[in-house]
Amino acid sequence: MARRGKGKGGFGGFVARSIRALVIAGLIVFVIGPVVMVAVYRFAPPPITILMVQRMAEGKGLERQWQPMERISPNLVRAVIAAEDARFCEHHGFDFEAIQKAFAANESGKKLRGGSTISQQTAKNVFLWPGRDWVRKGLETWFTALIEVGWGKRRIMEVYLNSIEWGPGVYGAEAAAQKNFRVPASRLTVAQSARLAAILPSPLKWKAAKPGPYVQRRSGKITRNARAVRREGLTACVL
Repeated sequence: MARRGKGKGGFGGFVARSIRALVIAGLIVFVIGPVVMVAVYRFAPPPITILMVQRMAEGKGLERQWQPMERISPNLVRAVIAAEDARFCEHHGFDFEAIQKAFAANESGKKLRGGSTISQQTAKNVFLWPGRDWVRKGLETWFTALIEVGWGKRRIMEVYLNSIEWGPGVYGAEAAAQKNFRVPASRLTVAQSARLAAILPSPLKWKAAKPGPYVQRRSGKITRNARAVRREGLTACVL
């Protein structure tokens, strides 16, 4: 009887230790790890991302040259805010109004639209893998909250503009400016910036250097909206 009790206790102890180990591992992976990564990337340029590795495996190469905000044209900042997230300086990582509009449009059967902010896109691009699943979405939410608190808007925009995909193997504003217009990111014009912002939803499909009719129309709309962004001071948290 004593030996049987000891055996049960030993198994119970093993289960308890296993659960503790899983809890600790979960805390490291989902809580401590993200906090440390965000703290490091507050000052250091984020290295290669999972998407970049995937694209290289597909044979698309890698062109990227990190530039600080001071060397990126304000025209591009205004263009991406106009195109992707007009309330970037107002929200705290999540634009619930845009999410509601996106949900309503998708439910009504209209063309699918997203409600992701620039902060959410930055969290996804830098820290996570491509795809759509609940685990990734949960981590995206956590990372978004962390970078909003730990980085601030200017750093979020700086990392975003240096990490976003702008064509096959092309990442960041500098590589995109050089590839499409043979100029540094600091010298991008209003029109060039609008074209780059226009292709962000489908950078592997659309071309900024030789835009088709749709990209031309979209870039024209972005140019007009960028004027409003400048007029209304919607880039005050960055510029």
